[in-house]
Amino acid sequence: MQIKVALPKGRLLGETATLLEEAGWGLSSYHEKMRSYRLKCQRFPDLLARVFHEKDIPIQVAIGNYDLGICGLDWVEELLVKYPSSALIKLKNLGYGEGALYVVASKSEVIPTVEEMQAERSMIRIASEYPNLAESFALNLRLRRFSIFPLWGAAEVYPPESAGLALIPVRTDEELFNCELMPVSNVLNFSAFLIANSSSWERKDLSRILTSVENKLPSMKERRSSVSKVRTQKTASQYPSRGVAEDLIWLALPDGHQQLPTLQLLNKAGIQVDDYPSAAGNRRPTTSLDGVMVKVIRPQDMPLQVANGNFDLAITGRDWLTEHLYRFPSSPVTELLNLKFGKVKIVAVVSKDLPVTDIYSLRQLIAERLAPFRVASEYVNIADKYARDNHLGMYRVIPTWGASEAFVPEDADVLIENIETGRTLARHNLKVIDALFESTACLIGSKDGVFSVRKDKRVKSIIETLRAAVEGI
Repeated sequence: MQIKVALPKGRLLGETATLLEEAGWGLSSYHEKMRSYRLKCQRFPDLLARVFHEKDIPIQVAIGNYDLGICGLDWVEELLVKYPSSALIKLKNLGYGEGALYVVASKSEVIPTVEEMQAERSMIRIASEYPNLAESFALNLRLRRFSIFPLWGAAEVYPPESAGLALIPVRTDEELFNCELMPVSNVLNFSAFLIANSSSWERKDLSRILTSVENKLPSMKERRSSVSKVRTQKTASQYPSRGVAEDLIWLALPDGHQQLPTLQLLNKAGIQVDDYPSAAGNRRPTTSLDGVMVKVIRPQDMPLQVANGNFDLAITGRDWLTEHLYRFPSSPVTELLNLKFGKVKIVAVVSKDLPVTDIYSLRQLIAERLAPFRVASEYVNIADKYARDNHLGMYRVIPTWGASEAFVPEDADVLIENIETGRTLARHNLKVIDALFESTACLIGSKDGVFSVRKDKRVKSIIETLRAAVEGI
């Protein structure tokens, strides 16, 4: 009987690979530079291992696509706090990847106590990539009024201007120090966990696999590092709050792989931004532009943050702007300028083994099926609209958080993905059957923004300066 295991990429990959190597699994291709997310296990021929973004693993195990998984307890609890009856069993603390989830506030503000938060009558805004745990925290404290800002990440940069509090993962107190934050409450201590699907636990013999891992845990625990105690005394920050200077422009710059081309454009425009990209992880770089404050956030979060008025301008991708507008058609966010870098195509992808060549032959194939068609994507709303517009019958959209190529064909039938060259798809035995649209980096803003004369002049000056750089004027 085949046993399917979901393994993490990202923060836990290195130590997980070490554990499984010592357990003798023989996953020689499981490393940072792996070219395939499907792994062959030499020790257990009936074991199929696949690599996912860590956040996807509890979901995949809970719905029964995988029998076992390794991921952080933080993502397990993020799922269970919303779906407590999920078919998920926490089998074993693996003793590495330790950290803690803290509710934090900016140290430039008065740090609230739990009692003060409970007595607060005004809205308390909490930003986090763990929205379910953030909501649970607020409900458990019986906060009178609160709102949760769901994010793709980088929640630490939102207080105090865009949110009063943030729920973030912390491994050392230096992380808080660098982000100018102070702890308010410890929500959860976490580490890597081995998890199982409850049905698989009852039906399948997993003992050989579990024993191979458990026998190596003492040696792993000897190497683990503990989370430093979070200090509570820091120097006050001078970063201005959102309401201090209404003439300030708040500009969001992207993190990740778009940082270098963004910096090149800014340099071409004569705009100096110091410490971007930042080797130390600083998300508040300084700029030569007068009256402009900069934050570095996830491009995925930018359209909603501009719509909420937390930023006046942002550099993101047209793909994420489109994703936002499909979800919120009346949103005030609009593209102000095509920046013409970061070009990708948004495409529909299937397995090369599937006998289809375009959307029409795919539709014919679907018509012969009884089971719902599965569409996986980071672009949930784009995928949903694509399935509806192309009449793909009964379908189900599967949200992913990265490593999406691993889903097709076993866990999804089609993937809505962005590509540059298509080489990654070829490595994963995938093919493009349709192109949805082309995406480039763009400058976005709100068409409903009402600015002072001085601020309006600054905004227009930035737009025209970037336009001249893009057009080579």
